[in-house]
Amino acid sequence: MPARTFNIADLFEAAVDEWPDREYVADENVKRTYAEMDRRANRLAHHLAAQGVKPGDHVGIYALNRVEWVEALWAIFKIRAVWININYRYVEDELAYLFGNADLTYLIVEPEYADRARAVQPDLPQLVMGPDFEAALAAQSDERDFGPRSNDDIYMLFTGGTTGMPKGVVWRHEDVVMALGGGVDITTGVRMTEPGQFVEKGRNGFHLCGLPIAPLMHGATQWSVMGQSFVGNKVILRAKFDPADVFRTIDAEKVNLVMITGDAMARPMLDHLVDHRGEYDLSSLFAVSSSAVLFSQACKDQFMDMFPNIVLTDAVGSSEGGANGITMVGKDAPKTPGLTVKAAPDSVVLGDDLRPVPAGVMGKLARTGNIPLRYHKDPEKSAATFVTGPDGTRYSIPGDFAVMQEDGSITLIGRGSVCINSGGEKIFPEEVENALKSHPEVFDAVVVGVPDERWGERVAAVVQARAGTKPNLESIQEHCRKHVAGYKVPRQLTLVDTMVRSPAGKSDYRWAKERAVEDAGR
Repeated sequence: MPARTFNIADLFEAAVDEWPDREYVADENVKRTYAEMDRRANRLAHHLAAQGVKPGDHVGIYALNRVEWVEALWAIFKIRAVWININYRYVEDELAYLFGNADLTYLIVEPEYADRARAVQPDLPQLVMGPDFEAALAAQSDERDFGPRSNDDIYMLFTGGTTGMPKGVVWRHEDVVMALGGGVDITTGVRMTEPGQFVEKGRNGFHLCGLPIAPLMHGATQWSVMGQSFVGNKVILRAKFDPADVFRTIDAEKVNLVMITGDAMARPMLDHLVDHRGEYDLSSLFAVSSSAVLFSQACKDQFMDMFPNIVLTDAVGSSEGGANGITMVGKDAPKTPGLTVKAAPDSVVLGDDLRPVPAGVMGKLARTGNIPLRYHKDPEKSAATFVTGPDGTRYSIPGDFAVMQEDGSITLIGRGSVCINSGGEKIFPEEVENALKSHPEVFDAVVVGVPDERWGERVAAVVQARAGTKPNLESIQEHCRKHVAGYKVPRQLTLVDTMVRSPAGKSDYRWAKERAVEDAGR
């Protein structure tokens, strides 16, 4: 049966009807065909409805990557409720904030996190992803007997960001399908006009197998699981990131596409492969795609050395704006101050007056068209991010600075919220981090600003060194001067044993700044 709307659940059910016996999703323990996933999601949907979950209610999913996570997301959408992604690394104070801010009415939780969840909110009804989960499914019908759904149903993505508490980004289903789910081709700009075009695309394409490595609480992995289903592809999930397991999985499952989040995953993968390349058959792999965080030129070059025929892509986007652009990258990629990408449809660079700036002028990266409605329960941040220009055009402006080039491409400069102001000069950490990561003794790096009596702020590098090395400030400075202007070169070095990042690989700038400020005071 063709999809009735661009509702996410409708699009999934259309794929089920087209490819019922095709394998859809697998983790370390179980595999599900499209029909099996649909039947189990139907049972869970009936259970949730029996527990009083209504359209528009918020249901949390608190677990590692596993097949049941996917069953839960489809069940929740089937009854027009809203699922809430929960960071499994949060401690009790952070969970208490998220549970309250998200207005949870029900929680589906992995067994190892159940006690923590009850300690945070003892009155919240829960379904544990263990025997309780299977018992709930066994007691319900697997019939798909739900009412009609709408393009206006809500999808919400809680994004942790790099500097603040998580924010819930509220999208209409149709808008997020266009912005993140493949409804608009980011390379050609062609927009789907009928929901049935997803199945048609799947009929005419290859049956691909993807391995999104980041946690399902991360938007890129959510959209790999959902968007790939619309066209009949297969997705492999792993509970946690392990470089050796990534390559074992590519070999065993004949994975075609691996999705990473920048250097946080690329570096340990590449380091492992240097010594173990001959242990795996990686001939099925033809694409690696990165999004969300810095993918340094050093790592891109090494990937191309190891896989000369691979298609390597680097995408720019955000939870608040969708995809802003994508680029095919390799050794011949331009060595610009930021990442230069082919602009996605509806992407633009705006000045402070909310008008597009001329080519070559730095402004704020924005997107129009299919954008979110608001932040959940935060009218102040909503008003600052989702704005209306002088001509009545509505924009999403997440906070990245960028330059529109003469050829229509966009060079991303960096995030305004972590921009360093040193003597009046704006310094974007990503540019300096990219330089640092090509240093032979640097494994990982985050750049922050620390207070300085003369300059206001000075550039500080927080570095995790490669095993067996101990870089010093002088060697760091000498290396960076070859890649960035003198005022951007780090004036302080803090060495750490382990870099703290989010599960999706995003830099924890608050933690890094605390470490650098602590060092500065010694």
